[in-house]
Amino acid sequence: MSEITVFIVDDHALVRHGLRAFLQTQKDVTVVGEAENGKQAVHELRARGTTQTLPDVVLMDLVMPELDGVGAISTLHTELPDLKIVALSSFSETERVHAALQAGATGYLLKNSDPEEISAAIRSAQRDQVHLDPAVARVLARSMRTSPATALSAREREVLALVAQGNSNQEIADALFISERTARTHVSHIISKLGLSSRIQAALWAIKQGIVTIS
Repeated sequence: MSEITVFIVDDHALVRHGLRAFLQTQKDVTVVGEAENGKQAVHELRARGTTQTLPDVVLMDLVMPELDGVGAISTLHTELPDLKIVALSSFSETERVHAALQAGATGYLLKNSDPEEISAAIRSAQRDQVHLDPAVARVLARSMRTSPATALSAREREVLALVAQGNSNQEIADALFISERTARTHVSHIISKLGLSSRIQAALWAIKQGIVTIS
C-alpha cells in the first residue's frame, strides 16, 4: 500500500494536533506539515512545489485569519492545479460549500465527521476522486436547479454516470476506450451544459436525476 502524504491547515492548534494524532494511526498516511492560516499554507506549499515535495492531500480549514481557506484554495488551485485539497469546516451552508468547490476543493468535510469519513476523504482525494460529507451532499442536492437530461448526448450520459460513481478522468477514459483528454473534454462540456460549476455538482445532479444510483 503506497504512502499518502497529508498537510494540515487550521488556525486551532488543538484541531491540528487531533488530526495529526488520528492520522498517525493510519498505516498508509503520513502528516508531512502544518500551517496555522491560509497565508502560511500558501507560502509553505508554494515552496514545496518548487522542490517537488508537495503532499498528496491538503486538509484546509475555511475560517482562518490572514487568508481564509477559500482564498488559499483558489490561490493554490491556480498555482498548483494538481494539488488535492479537501475543505474542512464546521459549517454546511450552501454558499460556503459552493465557494470552496468553485475555488478548487476536491472534497468537503465537516469537523464533526467520523474518523472513517476523514480517512475516506483523504484516500478519495489521493485517487483524484471527490468526497463530500453526507450532510453536505444533501445540502447541495437540495440547492441544485433541475436541468433537462435531454441536453446531454448518449456518450455524455455514459461519462456522467462514471463521474457520479467517483471515477477520475483517466478511469473514465479506460472504461470507455477513449483518451484522457477526450474524457476531460466531455466532463467540461457536461458541466457547462447543465449550468453547474464542478464535477461534484454534476455527480450529485446525476444521482438526483436517476441517471445513476448509489447504494
